[in-house]
Amino acid sequence: MTLIGRTHARGVEMLILDSPDNRNALSAALVGELADALTDCAKDTDVRAVVLTHTGNTFSAGADLRDPPHPDALVGLLRQIVELPRPVLARVTGHVRAGGLGLLAACDIAAAAHTASFAFTEVRIGVAPAVISLPLLPRTDPRALARYYLTGERFDAPEAARIGLLTAAGDDVDAVLEPVLDGLRRSAPEALAETKRLLTARVLESFDRDAGRLTALSARLFASPHAREGMTAFLERRDPSWVV
Repeated sequence: MTLIGRTHARGVEMLILDSPDNRNALSAALVGELADALTDCAKDTDVRAVVLTHTGNTFSAGADLRDPPHPDALVGLLRQIVELPRPVLARVTGHVRAGGLGLLAACDIAAAAHTASFAFTEVRIGVAPAVISLPLLPRTDPRALARYYLTGERFDAPEAARIGLLTAAGDDVDAVLEPVLDGLRRSAPEALAETKRLLTARVLESFDRDAGRLTALSARLFASPHAREGMTAFLERRDPSWVV
């Protein structure tokens, strides 16, 4: 079963998260398949830009609790998006939760329809947004992250754009992205690659400095009693024991 759909039009490769039965959760299989598709895009000189989008009403629900990727694999995927010598754009029309927000932050440009919603739900299942902080902390408003990391509150697309998680939001996400894709198609490939390298230098510093520590933190938290209770409660559709 293929979890990543692919289309190509005028230099733009569209990679489609296509696992709607589990709301495009980041399983080990999906993370591996997306990494392979990005590797292909990096080698293909016909690819000017990559658009990451989704089927169903959810861009990604975050880590697949039944088949989670190893933290190292998720770090590798996020870094691959940041380092890809092509601009990577996110196109979102649905909901984004937890680890899915890491994918958005790793992209160079992210746009969403007003139907989208966002939430860092990790604290509600007993873990923390550890690995995804590598691209998020350098690119997103710190005061807003403090609120949404700590509370797990849901917020909308205009708020996501205000805090820097999104580049732009609108009623029609394709209308938002149309001038962006036109600009990329008019730009020299080598110039795009070098300009992206300028823009991502600070994000990659975060990976170099913190990836090992945050990977270890993620592994420790996911193995904790609180995480076991939180994940069990989530799967059983009940409140975890710590709710007061």
